[in-house]
Amino acid sequence: MMTRPLTNLLIASLPRPDRLRFVADCETVELIGTDVLAERGVRLAHAYFPLGAYMSLAAPGECGGILETAMVGNEGMFGIPLALGSTTSPLRATIIGGGSSLRIGAAAFRRDLADSHALRRVINGYIHVTLGQFAQAANCMHFHMIDARLACWLLMAEDRAHSGELHFTQNALAVMLGVRRVGITEAAGMMQKRQLLRYRRGTITILDRKGLIAMSCGCYQAARDIYDETLG
Repeated sequence: MMTRPLTNLLIASLPRPDRLRFVADCETVELIGTDVLAERGVRLAHAYFPLGAYMSLAAPGECGGILETAMVGNEGMFGIPLALGSTTSPLRATIIGGGSSLRIGAAAFRRDLADSHALRRVINGYIHVTLGQFAQAANCMHFHMIDARLACWLLMAEDRAHSGELHFTQNALAVMLGVRRVGITEAAGMMQKRQLLRYRRGTITILDRKGLIAMSCGCYQAARDIYDETLG
């Protein structure tokens, strides 16, 4: 089983002096699964750089539904609006995998961005990656079937959990993918029959990662390519 590395890849990519200065302004916090980290339109007090935790960024709809637009783990950060001069988030951030994270106050984050060219370069690169992944997510939702989208989502979650064992109910998966629960039930059932995963009482165990990659749409690899080309 993969173990969660207690590092954030964006921070780790900084030159040592910039990295040490930035980390000195941060505190380590524990983020609890299912907690809402930020609501859309509410003032952001902090930026977060996950270490072991990972979160879902979603756009709440007018009728009460939500649709996931991105997933963030130790490869990224939450708080892009602060880097762009805004004070609120257009998305809801919900913790879907509990764990530790570095947290920095909004004022300190902006000060460090102003003082460090290396930090600005990394954050600007991550903004570019996020825009590309948002566009890829919209394309995926519109054009691809539920089974391919579910396979893609599970692979992204496994990457951020650093574990082949994920804890999600079928209802939660349906909400995040913006589909009916019956669609998730049918897709997950087919994946079990093909021995790609095992699903029991809210626990998904990935058995065949290569098989999931083969089933997923090209959006999974496209999202990885955007990241690697920009920040790798």
